[in-house]
Amino acid sequence: MHALSAAELLDLWDDGAGQAPLHRALGLLSAVYPEMSLQSLADLTIGERDARLLRLREALFGPQMSSVLTCPACRERLDLKLDVGEILAASRPEQPSELSADIAGYSVTFRLPTSLDLLAAASQADAETARSLVFQRCLLSARTEPDDPEHGPLPAEVVSGVVQRMGEADPLADIQLRVTCPSCAQTWRAVFDIVTFLWTEIEAWAARIASDVHILASAYGWNERDILALSPARRQLYLDKVGA
Repeated sequence: MHALSAAELLDLWDDGAGQAPLHRALGLLSAVYPEMSLQSLADLTIGERDARLLRLREALFGPQMSSVLTCPACRERLDLKLDVGEILAASRPEQPSELSADIAGYSVTFRLPTSLDLLAAASQADAETARSLVFQRCLLSARTEPDDPEHGPLPAEVVSGVVQRMGEADPLADIQLRVTCPSCAQTWRAVFDIVTFLWTEIEAWAARIASDVHILASAYGWNERDILALSPARRQLYLDKVGA
């Protein structure tokens, strides 16, 4: 994985400012995995993609993550501490391009969702239609007998069974955290989206680094690239001198 410089990260933030989250995710991965084509990155399963984003997050900001949640019962604000390594521990080895399962009398063949599937679903009018489109794109075949023609709409039991198998094969595609409120003991599952989380952190970092550049450029007349080329420790040393 290519280590991003401050200048490269700021350029990525600038490029992604007006983009949809999916494009931001692929843009970040393209920068840190230059040996992979954009098509190859888009073909990664969602779990594989997000595992790479988690490793990028660790490289940029460290393994510890903090998030603020609101209890759905008492509205208490909770500070949640997360560890990249603990989340990555749930990942599974790379899965084959096609998976199969026998569910409720059906022999089903399917693949795991990718960013391209989510991109196609993003244009749908509602969430239910979007989920249905992703499922249909990933369903490769479904038969009750090997020589039978493929059937029409599948029973709900088969659909839910396939979705469950997808989740088991690619657990990082839908990261859900079990949270308990210390005030009222309410327990629920909170979805953790690394794409949104990481981009929010990059936006906050970009605001901080822009402030640093402004202060040092005003004080010393240096240009942006020279300031960004400084290590964080040396940049802070000069900031401390300006504020002294």
